[in-house]
Amino acid sequence: MTENIGQKIRDIRTSIGLTQEELAERADLTKGFISQVENNLTSLSVESLLLILNAMDVAPSVFFSDAKKQVVFTENDYIDGYRDEVKEWKILIPGSMNHEMEPVLVTLAPGEQTEMEKEHFGEEFGFVLKGTVILHLGENTYKVRSGQSFFYSAHKHHFLKNEGRYEASVLWVSSPPSF
Repeated sequence: MTENIGQKIRDIRTSIGLTQEELAERADLTKGFISQVENNLTSLSVESLLLILNAMDVAPSVFFSDAKKQVVFTENDYIDGYRDEVKEWKILIPGSMNHEMEPVLVTLAPGEQTEMEKEHFGEEFGFVLKGTVILHLGENTYKVRSGQSFFYSAHKHHFLKNEGRYEASVLWVSSPPSF
C-alpha cells in the first residue's frame, strides 16, 4: 500500500464527518491514541485497527483495497456519511479525499436540509435524481427539479433544502473534496 495507514484512517474519518473524539468514543479508544495513529506516532495493533474500522463502518477488505485502481464501485463500497441532518449521505468513492473530486449521494426527507457549508475554494456540481431541492447560494436561492443540475464556485456559503412533500435525492460532487 502506497499511503500510510494513519493518513488513510484520517481521510476516511474526515470524509464521513467524524471528529477524532467521536471516532475514539465509537471505537472505545482515546482521542490521544487516535491522534497518534493518524500522525504515525504509535504502533497500531490489529485489534485496535479493527476497532477503528468497525467504528467507521469500513470493512478491512475495503480499507486495504487500492481504490485508486478500482474503476467500478457498488453499494458495498459506499461509505455512510453519518450526517444527522439528512436521511442519507453516501460517499460513493472510498478514499475520495485522495482524489480531485468527491461524489456523494444525498437523500433529503421533506423539510430536511444539509448543513450550511462555509465559503471554500473549489467548485460543486449537483444533479437532482428525484424530487426538488432549493439550493441556497450566498443570498440567492434556486429551485432545482428532478433531471436538472446545478454548478457553482463554492466561494459563498451554501446548502440544499427539501421544501417539498416528497423525498429528494441529489448526486453532489465537490472539487476538490470538501464534504
